[in-house]
Amino acid sequence: MEIIEKIKTKKSIDNQTEIQKICLDKLQSSPLPNPRSEQWRLSNKSKLSNFLHYSVNENNSKFDIPYPKNSQSTIRLIIGENYQIKLIEKNYSIQQLSEDELQKYIKEQISFFNQNENWSDLLNLSLSCKNNILGLKINGSKIPPIEVFSHASSNSLNAKTLIIFLEKNCNVELLQVNLGEDNSSLSQSTFFSLEENSSLNHGVVSYGVNESNLLNSLNVIQQKNSEYNLGSLHSKFNYARFEIRIKQSEGNAKTNIKGMQITKKDEQISTYTKIDFDGPNGFLDQINKSLADDKSHAIFEGSIIVPKIAQKTDASQLSRNLLLSNLAQIDTKPQLEIIADDVKCKHGATISQLNEEELFYMRTRGITLTEASKLQLTSYFQEIISFIPVSKDRWDLLDKLLNEN
Repeated sequence: MEIIEKIKTKKSIDNQTEIQKICLDKLQSSPLPNPRSEQWRLSNKSKLSNFLHYSVNENNSKFDIPYPKNSQSTIRLIIGENYQIKLIEKNYSIQQLSEDELQKYIKEQISFFNQNENWSDLLNLSLSCKNNILGLKINGSKIPPIEVFSHASSNSLNAKTLIIFLEKNCNVELLQVNLGEDNSSLSQSTFFSLEENSSLNHGVVSYGVNESNLLNSLNVIQQKNSEYNLGSLHSKFNYARFEIRIKQSEGNAKTNIKGMQITKKDEQISTYTKIDFDGPNGFLDQINKSLADDKSHAIFEGSIIVPKIAQKTDASQLSRNLLLSNLAQIDTKPQLEIIADDVKCKHGATISQLNEEELFYMRTRGITLTEASKLQLTSYFQEIISFIPVSKDRWDLLDKLLNEN
């Protein structure tokens, strides 16, 4: 496969890290994901090929952050600029993971990887050099909000990896921002480990520009009495894929997910989720929204796995979709796999258009069609936007989305 040869050319065998060698070996036996599998059957092959087209770039060029200058009460980190960590360690209960700790954790995760299901992570880790892997251990309940930025440079493929351990009784609010530049590909893998009684309010905002691409995978392990809340938004990528894998390792944990993807032109953006309940009394509330316009394609596939050990599970998965063009396409497939017999689980999916009666009513009151459409979209967007931990006065996501549609 061409991408593997690019990696080998970029770094000699002697200069490859042990992690890169392990991942490259796995990729050689299965260089591309199986297009017949459920996880990849709808993925646009030519767009995926274009994602892999660019040369691998390990350098971190400067870029303009589309946020106002961060306030003193917010910690801002850019993956690839690790000098910032030294300042943080002095003032907060945050430590950078040692290289040995990172190696041990990543090897352990790779040992559980499914070749096809975790293809994006294998690719990412085969590309990520040491400078582009950020690992943190957080302890304490008085941590300021954290912002973590990843970006891809023009005409290149950049890989970034974020690993965070939340220790017991730790409460954190963290916003991840993934940004693409013209003709670029960004591979982002994120790993969270939540110990007992910890909680994480996690936001993911991913914005591309012309001909930018994104592979974004998220892996979360929750211990007992932990709570994980995720609000996400993906928009303006030619090709983007968001993979969410969450495991409640012993049950007795809470997970709330609210995500949205917006596609226009001929873009394809997809979200795949897999939630594993490996113990009793687990809770999940998930809503995913897709908005597709022009000739674009939005995809959502979600699975909830409830084995026999996961009695008393309470899980809900809902896919709500808005189709703005007769040429656009939305595929949605929420699904349940239940073996336990004492559970409350439900799923559902809807696909609709803007409400013509409401539009007509507003227009009879002197509101233009454009403004009436924005009012309907406001209510559609707001449920997701309000769940993303980002302050309105720093980056008004709702205003940004309404002005793009």
